[in-house]
Amino acid sequence: MISEAEKELARQSLGFAREAGAQNARITLTQSTEDLIATLDGEIDKVTRCADRSLSIALFVDGRFGSFSTNKLEAGALSDFIFKAADTVRMLAPDEYRVLPAPERCCHDAATGFELDSYDSEYSGITAEIRRKRALDAAVFNNGATLPDKLKLVSEEGEYSDSEYNVYVIDSQGLECRHSETSFDYGVEVTVEDSKGNKYSDYWWTASAKQDKFDPSGCGMTAVRRAYAQFGSRPARSGRYNMVIGPEVSSRLVTPLLNALNAYSLQQGNSFLVGSLGRQLFTDNLTIMDEPWRKGETGSKLFDSEGVATSQCPIIAGGIVMRYFVNTYMSGKLGIQPTIEDAVRPRLCGFPEAGLDTEALMRMCGSGILVTDFNGGNCNPATGDFSYGISGQLFENGRIVRPVSEMLITGNFLTLWKHLLAAGDNYRSCATKLVGALAFSDVDFSG
Repeated sequence: MISEAEKELARQSLGFAREAGAQNARITLTQSTEDLIATLDGEIDKVTRCADRSLSIALFVDGRFGSFSTNKLEAGALSDFIFKAADTVRMLAPDEYRVLPAPERCCHDAATGFELDSYDSEYSGITAEIRRKRALDAAVFNNGATLPDKLKLVSEEGEYSDSEYNVYVIDSQGLECRHSETSFDYGVEVTVEDSKGNKYSDYWWTASAKQDKFDPSGCGMTAVRRAYAQFGSRPARSGRYNMVIGPEVSSRLVTPLLNALNAYSLQQGNSFLVGSLGRQLFTDNLTIMDEPWRKGETGSKLFDSEGVATSQCPIIAGGIVMRYFVNTYMSGKLGIQPTIEDAVRPRLCGFPEAGLDTEALMRMCGSGILVTDFNGGNCNPATGDFSYGISGQLFENGRIVRPVSEMLITGNFLTLWKHLLAAGDNYRSCATKLVGALAFSDVDFSG
């Protein structure tokens, strides 16, 4: 945790900045710790501990701007560092758009850092033995799980980690806010072999902000079942299919939309959504909300890195683009209203049917291809054209027929999202983006 003494150092640093001639400054003090235990075939393979504590300072000096960071958290060292940093800033070119955010836009509701209930109060009591037991107990090699018939578990690589992150932000206009969160994570990759010697690999993971909601016990067998589902896979015939995307990978198709709404991309002309604000570019059943105040979830935040308050608001509503992500600097450069830097907890919603999951979407589509993994590929951010390698399952009459692999999906994101048929509400709360299964029509597959 960030101590009161360290908070006082941050406040002293603001004073050093004023003494050095800065008209304004922002101080960000961060502290993070992570303990990781990696296992190989049910045995401890690696133990790692990472700890970091640093102070970053944004200086606004005579119409110029610079950002600096140090981990020497002692008053004398900080004073010397900040005075030298201010001298460096004076050598830079003026930039009229580099200013602090207006105080009324900033967060005033993050006094303790615990407002979003994403910090486990028992974190400090976790011992090395507890970590070791969690890592070993999660391994399929150790937990006595029964594998499908004639299936051999060749290898299993697991990683358990727990971490805490704390941040304290103040500026010369009176901003003061805190955020604290913990995270418990487990991921595992397995390789399995059938009776003919064919090998397949897959991965699964889980995470939670709280220990009492963290259960890694099923991850290994989920990875085994996903690997087993690939046995005998081959390409399907090239053509246009209905496509269902599983919730474990569906965010891959949402991320390019959010990136294209970032002001840096817009300003550089590197976005296929330039000039899209207020326009209906997608089907009217597409709605993406930003929900940054979701309690008890790692990643939820009351403020961004500038200290600007986040808000629960639509990013896209009924197919209409409602928000760009615009920090204070890009607001001045583009001459548009500022918002926040990026989406915090985007959730795709907008469908009236409740309880839709992957199987329901396959039944809705009748036949098509269920995509369960992406294997490389790329998207042109300026045009929205994409090409991704995929693997998954061919389905007919709503039921899986056989696995498919070594196929590509190609197209354009503007066109793809106009063909959205439905979205499930089976998103994974441990993911950064809350996107359930998705169903699209008329998608170009080639094998």
